[in-house]
Amino acid sequence: MVASVARGVVYIHSAPRALCPHVEWAAGRAIGRAVNFAWIEQPVLRGSQRAEFYWEGAAGTGAAIASALRGWEHLRYEVTEDPAPGRDGGRWMHTPDLGVFFAQTDSAGNTVIPEDRIRAAMEEAGTNALELHRELRLALGQAWDDELEPFRYASDFAPVVWLHSVG
Repeated sequence: MVASVARGVVYIHSAPRALCPHVEWAAGRAIGRAVNFAWIEQPVLRGSQRAEFYWEGAAGTGAAIASALRGWEHLRYEVTEDPAPGRDGGRWMHTPDLGVFFAQTDSAGNTVIPEDRIRAAMEEAGTNALELHRELRLALGQAWDDELEPFRYASDFAPVVWLHSVG
């Protein structure tokens, strides 16, 4: 039987310089081969680095990478695993303050909230609309998105390198 190939991305939003080689080692161990990230300065948090790495491996590698990186103080990251026929995708987000959040994703990259989670949110909230809103934000990982958002747009601050000029 042939193993299912999965693909995804590791976004290291911020890592202290001293931690960068350890992050590469841990991710490489989870993927099953040595990896080298292209680290650049993270303008949002002085003294930290950021990197993006596209990976390919067996189904479940996204979870293995997220687990390998879990628990390091001062590390902010996201790991995605793309869905494939017969297999859901996934997204793991980590911040030092919040820990790890996992969400199933569909073929368009949307977060999928299982029916049981929605029912639990409705049960917890009762008739309180604000509480239902809070529960659904929790189910969507909104707190993680809010904390990571400034770090995601760090590449917007990167200098532009012109390959040619006109006129």
